[in-house]
Amino acid sequence: MNDLPGSTSGIPSSPVGASPRRPTRAAVVGWGGKSVRIGGGAPVVVQSMTNTDTTDAVATAIQVKELAMAGSELVRITVNTPEAAREVAAIREQLDRMNISVPLVGDFHYNGHKLLTQFPECAQALSKYRINPGNMGGGKKRDDNFAQMIEIACRYDKPVRIGVNWGSLDHELLARMMDENSAHPQPRDAQAVMRDALVVSAITNAQRAEELGLNPNAIVLSCKVSHVQDLITVYRDLSERCDYPLHLGLTEAGMGSKGIVASTAALSVLLQQGIGDTIRISLTPEPGGDRRREVVVAQEILQTMGLRAFTPMVVACPGCGRTSSTVFQELADSIQTYLREQMPVWKSRYPGVETMNVAVMGCVVNGPGESRHADIGISLPGTGEIPSAPVFVDGQRTVTLKGDGIAQEFQSIVEQYVERRYGAGHPNNYKGRV
Repeated sequence: MNDLPGSTSGIPSSPVGASPRRPTRAAVVGWGGKSVRIGGGAPVVVQSMTNTDTTDAVATAIQVKELAMAGSELVRITVNTPEAAREVAAIREQLDRMNISVPLVGDFHYNGHKLLTQFPECAQALSKYRINPGNMGGGKKRDDNFAQMIEIACRYDKPVRIGVNWGSLDHELLARMMDENSAHPQPRDAQAVMRDALVVSAITNAQRAEELGLNPNAIVLSCKVSHVQDLITVYRDLSERCDYPLHLGLTEAGMGSKGIVASTAALSVLLQQGIGDTIRISLTPEPGGDRRREVVVAQEILQTMGLRAFTPMVVACPGCGRTSSTVFQELADSIQTYLREQMPVWKSRYPGVETMNVAVMGCVVNGPGESRHADIGISLPGTGEIPSAPVFVDGQRTVTLKGDGIAQEFQSIVEQYVERRYGAGHPNNYKGRV
């Protein structure tokens, strides 16, 4: 048979999936019996940060618990005043009493060296320190303050993230690099020099930390900027010039869809290229908004890219003139919410359930096909279609639902399927049983 125009018959297909992960050192962040490995081939770690006042130990512990239960594997808290530093140990104690072993990361800036020295119980209760070299003074003062923090990290055997930020870059380093660039026969534009300065600052400070005695396997680097293309360029450069694990995140990403889209665009490109070992989605929450949203977005980026699985995924059509009601929208929303809420229990009770796919479709056009492709799916009736909803389990049509109780019946079918396929005594490769 003749090949069609443009056919690739006989030509090997392109590989599907992200590039192999960039080889890095491995940093271990732990508390009690829990250890989180960053880099060294470990799965990409999801982390987040509280926005409570750390001096309110109860409120902070509650939010840390909420973030951890949502799936944040590390949680960062602000440690900016003596009053905040004094409460860190109490926050850790409250979390331990609640059996929440998520490691805490202390976020330090201008006075971290003083706070860690004055409050050794804070230094001990934290599992990792975040250091921003650009906010530690200038000249010898900066060097001394940085050395003091590294000495404390060595004393308590704590890993550190050396986090350079576009908005607080070392002014002396940047001025020197700008002067050198101006003297060059073909100077680069200022943005390019700033990007290079971020990378140079991160790497030179990491090397300085090693010289001060910090274990090379206790260092994570980040170079945060607020524009997508700048972030991609900076991290590509950084990944080529060092083998430290990298923390990805678009700083000041914004709120709502803008923050989600910008973060997704930047991080997806880098993750697809094998760059990045831990991620944080820095969303500005709407007034009264849920801080856990940034955890969900981080998980969904990794899961939709096929890098990790956190919770069963729901496929649902967008709706159009063929869909006659909002039933499928309401069912898709309720099923997705239900599945995510069940995961804290299901994660240990039903190993592998996080890889399950569920389809909730709104008419006959793509409904049956998408439902067959999913582990379990339902095709709801559209405009002018017979008022019935066929359910497909592992590609086979098993039952047709009718009436006002479709949502409740379908949720019950999902629960039964999870128990049969992933429950104790049943192999996870269950297929074809109803």
